[in-house]
Amino acid sequence: MDLDKTDRKILQLLQLDASLSASEIAEKVNLSQPPCWRRIKRLEDKGVIERRVAMLNRKLLGLNLVIYTEVKLTENGRQAVGEFEEKIRSFPEVTECYVMLGRIDFLLRIVTKDIESYELFFRKGLSQLPGVQDINSSVALSEVKYTTQLPLDQV
Repeated sequence: MDLDKTDRKILQLLQLDASLSASEIAEKVNLSQPPCWRRIKRLEDKGVIERRVAMLNRKLLGLNLVIYTEVKLTENGRQAVGEFEEKIRSFPEVTECYVMLGRIDFLLRIVTKDIESYELFFRKGLSQLPGVQDINSSVALSEVKYTTQLPLDQV
């Protein structure tokens, strides 16, 4: 999709604060409210804006542990990738899941309260999935950068 400078400004503003009204955005991008609203609507209709959400502070909610987990499936497990993906989607602890090329099949980002909660999730959830050959987890000690903002200067 072709985005002009104004579209990118609108998207940048929404990435920073999705609660901004069309009038507030219009003022910041030097448009009147109706054309600004039409641009936002077009970006939504085209799927560029998928949804607007609230960013929660996981630590204030007591979700202090972030774990990155590499999963390798057995040869037979690779035939059931769709089933694995469906099960992974059902776990609220898994906040991101990527199919990988290389030595592992999936990379998961898991958020949970503490190591005991992760162990319970590991024992009763992740390790019970069919076709799993190997699981390797790494605990994140601290968060240096976390953002959902995309680099719009590259589009």
